[in-house]
Amino acid sequence: MPSHADFLATPPQGIPSPHAAPRDVPPLKAPPLDASLAGHAPPGAAADPAVRPHPRQGEFGFTVGTRLCRPDGSPALGRTGTITTPHGRIRTPAFVTVGTKATVKTVLPESVRELGAQAVLANAYHLYLQPGADVLDEAGGLGAFMNWDGPTFTDSGGFQVMSLGSGFKKVIDMTAVETSGADDAVAPGKERLANVDEDGVWFKSHLNGDMHRFSPEISMGVQHRIGADIMFAFDELTTLHNSRSYQVESLERTRRWAERCIAEHFRLTDERAHKPYQALFGVIQGAQYRDLRRKACLDLGALPFDGFGIGGALEKENLGTIVGWCSAALPEDKPRHLLGISEPDDLFTAIENGADTFDCVSPTRVARNSAFYTPHGRFNLAGQRYKRDFTPLQEGCDCYTCANYTRAYIHHLYKAKEMLSHTLISIHNERFVVRMVDNAREAIGNGTFFELKERTLSAYYAGKPDPQGP
Repeated sequence: MPSHADFLATPPQGIPSPHAAPRDVPPLKAPPLDASLAGHAPPGAAADPAVRPHPRQGEFGFTVGTRLCRPDGSPALGRTGTITTPHGRIRTPAFVTVGTKATVKTVLPESVRELGAQAVLANAYHLYLQPGADVLDEAGGLGAFMNWDGPTFTDSGGFQVMSLGSGFKKVIDMTAVETSGADDAVAPGKERLANVDEDGVWFKSHLNGDMHRFSPEISMGVQHRIGADIMFAFDELTTLHNSRSYQVESLERTRRWAERCIAEHFRLTDERAHKPYQALFGVIQGAQYRDLRRKACLDLGALPFDGFGIGGALEKENLGTIVGWCSAALPEDKPRHLLGISEPDDLFTAIENGADTFDCVSPTRVARNSAFYTPHGRFNLAGQRYKRDFTPLQEGCDCYTCANYTRAYIHHLYKAKEMLSHTLISIHNERFVVRMVDNAREAIGNGTFFELKERTLSAYYAGKPDPQGP
C-alpha cells in the first residue's frame, strides 16, 4: 500500500485553468435522448464486462421495503429500505449527519446518537490532510477513532479538491448560471488550487499550500485506511458554468476513474481481508443534461458498485427532475445517496423521486450563526425579541436542547460569544432534520407521505413571523 509520502510526487510548475468554455446549453434543454442509450451505453463507452463482483460484497446489503404510491394510486420512485453494514443498519430514507473532520461540529458523538442519527459522514480530503489516514487506520477506523459505533460514510475528497481548487469558499454558487467566460469556475479574486488531468488531480492544501496528488487509486487507499462502512468513488466535479462539451469529456473521465476505483477497491479488500468489508458507491455526474445523466447511470450501473451517489451541480428547481432521471435508470436493488441537501422542500422532493439517504452540513453551519429550525420556518436567535423568551426553541420538540434550555438562555450565550450556543442549536437543528426524514419514512409506510409533505412544507414556507414566544 502506498505511504503518505508516496502521494507527494513532483508537482507541476504551475496550475493552469481547466478546459472550461462558455456555457452553451440552457438548463434542462438537453438534446433528445440518443436511441443508443435506451437500454445500454453506446459502443466504446460501456463498462468493462470483465469486472466481476467481489465475494465479500455480500457483507453489505440493501433491501427495498415499501414503495411510494401517489394519491391516484400510480407508483412513484420513492421507497423505504434497509442498508446493512458491518456496524449496523440504516433504515431509509435517512438523513446522515456530517462529521467532516471526524466530528459533527460542536456536538458530542453521544449527543449525535441521542438525537436519532443513524450514520455519520466524514470527509476523506480533510482527514487525509489532518491527522492523516494512517492515524485513523491505527486507531481501528473512523468509528473507533471518534467513538461512534454506528455506520459511517466517507466521500472521496473529489468535491473538496475540485471546489476549493476552483477558488470557491464553502459552497459552489449554483445560481449564477448565466455568466460565461473562459474560466468561470474560479470565483472572483480567488486562486486556482487544483488542476485535473487524465490520471487525477494536483491540488494545494488549503492548510499550508503544500502540493498533493489525488487519483482514483490514492483516494481508495485513503478511504480504506479511514475505514468507513461506505465510501464514494473518486469523480470529477463540474459546475453549471462548464460547457456541454466539457461535461461530456468529464463524464467519460469519471467513468474511467470509476473502473480504476473498483479495481483498486477490490485489490485493497483482498489485501486487508482482516478488516470489515467497506462498500463502494459510484458517483453519478452529468450536470443538467438528461442524456448524460442516463449514460452515467447505465455505465456505472453496469459496474459492481454497492450503491450510488448522485452528485454534481444541481439547480434547486431541477433537483427532483434530475434525481428522478437517475433513480429510474439505476439498479433498483442498490441504495442511492444524494450528496449535500437538507432543506425541507429538497428532502421531500428527493425522497419522492427515489433518493434513499442524504447528507448536508447546513444544520450545524446555520446553528453557528444562531439560526434554528422550527415547523414554521427558520429563525435567527440573535434578534432582541428572544432576550426574554423563556420558551424552548420549539414547543413540543423532543431534543435535549428543548427539554433543558430556553431561547433566552441560548440568545444570551450567542451574544456573549459562548460556544455552548453553537452546541445547543446544532443539537436541535440536527434533530429537526433527522426527525423530518424519519417522519417521511414512516409516512411512506402508512400511505400518508403526500399529506405529510403538503402539511410540512406549507407551514415551513408560509413566510410568517415566528408564532412562538412573547
